[in-house]
Amino acid sequence: MKKRVSKQVNVENDDMCPEYDFTSMAGGARGKYYKAYRAGHTVKIHKADGTTTVQYFTLEEGAVMLEPDVQEYFPDSEAVNKALRSLIMLVPRKRGTVAQTK
Repeated sequence: MKKRVSKQVNVENDDMCPEYDFTSMAGGARGKYYKAYRAGHTVKIHKADGTTTVQYFTLEEGAVMLEPDVQEYFPDSEAVNKALRSLIMLVPRKRGTVAQTK
């Protein structure tokens, strides 16, 4: 029996256990279902008694999904709110519309 040789992994940056080797899995891609998840998704739960429960998930009103590069800088809602509040001061307030003169 041949012994399988695995790639050396940087343990400091990898929190995955070594026994989980996904290199041989076909079709695995980060962000594969990203757009569909943002649009909403359905989860079907098939129970042992033969019944199926269907749950629908969408983003709640007011919920915002951060792109991964933005999330590096703003890891939680407190950080996002603090940054946005500081930007509010820089945005000029909307003024009433000026009546057109002939």
